[in-house]
Amino acid sequence: MAESRNLSTPDETRTFDKGRLEIVEVNGQLVGRATFEPGWKWSECVKPIAGTDTCQVEHFGYVVSGRMAVQFDDGTNVEVGPGDFAHMQAGHDAWILGDDTCVFVDIMGAANYAK
Repeated sequence: MAESRNLSTPDETRTFDKGRLEIVEVNGQLVGRATFEPGWKWSECVKPIAGTDTCQVEHFGYVVSGRMAVQFDDGTNVEVGPGDFAHMQAGHDAWILGDDTCVFVDIMGAANYAK
């Protein structure tokens, strides 16, 4: 059976400083749309919620708009932007680059993010 959901009417919205995560359940899977405003940084805006030194959620998703830098615990870095698919293993910090809002559709990590 086919199922369709729209992120404009989320099942749940989690808010944090300079951003939010809107989540829908589709066929038993949680998918999220994360919106990060300029100035957002995981270690400043989400760390107080997560209670860990770095983000311990694994993400796989698609960047709709904006740019983000990601620094992994092993010291490697990556930048992602519009049109990029990205995989971010657990153990990272991230922040917005520039003055544009970043929108990231998270196919893998929405269930445990900002909790």
